[in-house]
Amino acid sequence: MPRSKRAAILVNGGPQVLAVPIDVSIQERPDRELVERSLKGDRHSFRQLYRRYEGKVRSTLYQLCGSDGLDDLVQEAFLRVWKGLPKFKRKARFSTWLYRITWNVAADRRQAFAKERSKIIGLVASPENGSDRPRQPAELPDPSSNSGQALMHLHYQDLVQRGLAGLSLEHRSVLVLHDLEDLPQKEIAEILEVPLGTVKSRLHHARAGMRKFLQQEGVQL
Repeated sequence: MPRSKRAAILVNGGPQVLAVPIDVSIQERPDRELVERSLKGDRHSFRQLYRRYEGKVRSTLYQLCGSDGLDDLVQEAFLRVWKGLPKFKRKARFSTWLYRITWNVAADRRQAFAKERSKIIGLVASPENGSDRPRQPAELPDPSSNSGQALMHLHYQDLVQRGLAGLSLEHRSVLVLHDLEDLPQKEIAEILEVPLGTVKSRLHHARAGMRKFLQQEGVQL
């Protein structure tokens, strides 16, 4: 029998305990049940799905698209989930379906960014301003102090983001989902709707690209 508790609320200026059941077991319900309840219009169940996966969706979109407009991207992903629930196949895993939507949001954002970038391509740096000069090895902060450790952490975060930005969306997505989100390769293949062999190949090339970038930045691997 679902556990519940009564909520104390203010009525006519004074506290009164009313029989307003609050289902605290909703947090323990499996995705499938929350989806079914959401389809019946239960917004509390959908809110629980949001709370359960918002962090993962945000992390994935951040790694794929950066921080600019991140909140809007997260909201767009869950809006698509809400609208797409009637088409969700019950036999599929909700998390896999959610990651696929998240990837589509990221792909749309990257495509829009690419179109915008093509309009201002003439404004990018030219050889005259020294942009073709070889990059010097990165100067790493001294890790011997607490402040040095914090700076080191931020420095590597920045390096990872820059390295990911240099990969194609296909390679970047596989690397993020597998190495950063810890998803198995088989599930990634389902999310991206590609053969498992393609996932393995993309992961190999993505890791090679990231390794090359870090070595160029002077990071000892």
